[in-house]
Amino acid sequence: MSLLKNFATVGGATLSSRVLGFIRDSFIAAAVGTGYVADAYVVAFRLPNLFRRLFAEGAFASAFVPLFAGKLETDGVDAARAFARESLAALGLVLLLVTIAAEIFMPALMMVLAPGFASDPAKFALAVELSRIAFPYLALISLVSLYSGVLNGLDRFAAAAFAPSLLNTVLIAALIFVFWRREEGTEDAGRWLSWAVTVGGVFQLIVLVIASARADMHLSLAWPRLTAGVKRLCALAGPSVIAGGVVQINVVVGTMIASTQPGAVSWLYYADRVYQLPLGVVGIAIGTVLLPDIARRVRAGDIETVNYSQNRSLEFAMALTLPAALALTVSALPLTIGLFQRGAFSAADSVATAAALAAYGVGLPAFVLIKVFQPAYFAREDTRTPMWFSAVNVAINVALSLALFPFIGYVGCAVATSAASWVNTGLLYVGLRKAGLFKADARLVKGLVRIALATALMSVALVVSAHELKPWFGAGGWSRIGALCALVGIGCVVYAVAAVLLGAVRRSEIKRVLKRR
Repeated sequence: MSLLKNFATVGGATLSSRVLGFIRDSFIAAAVGTGYVADAYVVAFRLPNLFRRLFAEGAFASAFVPLFAGKLETDGVDAARAFARESLAALGLVLLLVTIAAEIFMPALMMVLAPGFASDPAKFALAVELSRIAFPYLALISLVSLYSGVLNGLDRFAAAAFAPSLLNTVLIAALIFVFWRREEGTEDAGRWLSWAVTVGGVFQLIVLVIASARADMHLSLAWPRLTAGVKRLCALAGPSVIAGGVVQINVVVGTMIASTQPGAVSWLYYADRVYQLPLGVVGIAIGTVLLPDIARRVRAGDIETVNYSQNRSLEFAMALTLPAALALTVSALPLTIGLFQRGAFSAADSVATAAALAAYGVGLPAFVLIKVFQPAYFAREDTRTPMWFSAVNVAINVALSLALFPFIGYVGCAVATSAASWVNTGLLYVGLRKAGLFKADARLVKGLVRIALATALMSVALVVSAHELKPWFGAGGWSRIGALCALVGIGCVVYAVAAVLLGAVRRSEIKRVLKRR
């Protein structure tokens, strides 16, 4: 199956999950708004959700997949299965110990995650309670990540890509239950949501275990042993988690700093949820598919094809990311109103969330480019270089967040995250160029120019359309939803037509992606 077809498979699955995520977050906004229950739930969900993104969406796979693919390529299926079984045993033991420790010391952990909550005892106590309920999701999703890595190493992407939809489905069901019991805005609403997180993790793990068994990769439980393969995995995993999850680490840093401003944690959360749609559909899809492909080709010494794959991946990424970034920036307020402004989520909340969303939109291309460039390092089992670049990223983010927060509040945290990610992108690119591991070809350069032109035309259409649809956004109800659909539809159509006419997107490749094997 071609790279583009795999991108489409993973991207399509991720899109369905993110659409369900938007429905979920719209319900959450209506159910708990941006009050103290919402802040407590967001922080409670932030920690396990951070690990979902660190592990399930690429960072753990950055260490595991190259090793698993190497075993598969050189030693065969049995050796790869044995390595996966050893990894499962070691990971399971670590997760058990971490979960027990976190449940015991959650109040101290909360002082690190949201120090600003300490001034409100009720909010702090609720955040600790909800975090204890949701924390087992960390262990569950980390195990899911290992099974996902096994399936991705076998070029089976669908099951792992669709699994996150289960979490959103369970959360939506919990929210419907909250509305049915008329518990909107209550602490019980936060409790139901937290329990739903853990239950969703159980469902995801069950699905991935079954999918792996069907792929002849049944991983029986074994006593943990520090084998040579496990030692190598540990050596690579630590740096890769830091490098691959730097965007999410920056978001957590922003949450910590913003926790001193009432409502800011929730505003950043809702803005984060919006830009995660294009990041998930494009960036994570590319990172998931590109890593095993490059790892196998590096093992075979096919460097020319590796460079071609990277060029086409970057071209594909920017064709979808640049228009999404400009749309989030120029249409932040209409998007926020259409998605969230109902129930407990007020017009003031929309304005506040839109400001953070626009700041994140500027950094979206960098967030995606990090996912494109890092696999070239990870495939060669170099996790330390991206880790050091990520350390620079985090340092810049912390410094900028602290410097900007007194002047522009929580928006400074979003600005800092975007700025730091652009620095990280530049370091990754320069490192690949100096090492002779990446060179932009003529097709990529021409394609980027055409993509930029098509994006500019789309931006003009969005600004004009948002102005014309303003009365509909202000009307509320279905009129607001219809206006949002119209705005998104106009943007997509204008960009698609412009991209095809300008040659930014090739018709032959669209047909090849859509064509069945």
